[in-house]
Amino acid sequence: MTEAAIQKKIINMLEKEYGAYVVKVIVASKSGVPDILCSIDGTFVGIEVKRPESKSNVSKLQEYNLSKIEESLGKSMVAWNTDMVRDFIESEVL
Repeated sequence: MTEAAIQKKIINMLEKEYGAYVVKVIVASKSGVPDILCSIDGTFVGIEVKRPESKSNVSKLQEYNLSKIEESLGKSMVAWNTDMVRDFIESEVL
């Protein structure tokens, strides 16, 4: 499955199951921005999406941006399937 297909599944799940406001980042004015930015129940969430075989391929800049989201009291994660995101939302956001 392509990264784009995984992103689409995650976005659909976030919107359908959590009523999240979701933005798929295609081009940003800042490098390393997570692929998906959303708001769930008032919490800002950044999700960097990877394919399972490249899940450890998170760049230093992506790690930095995810950490900046956390420092500003948002939530962030790297994911490669909807189950991971669902578990994260249930345990860390709601």
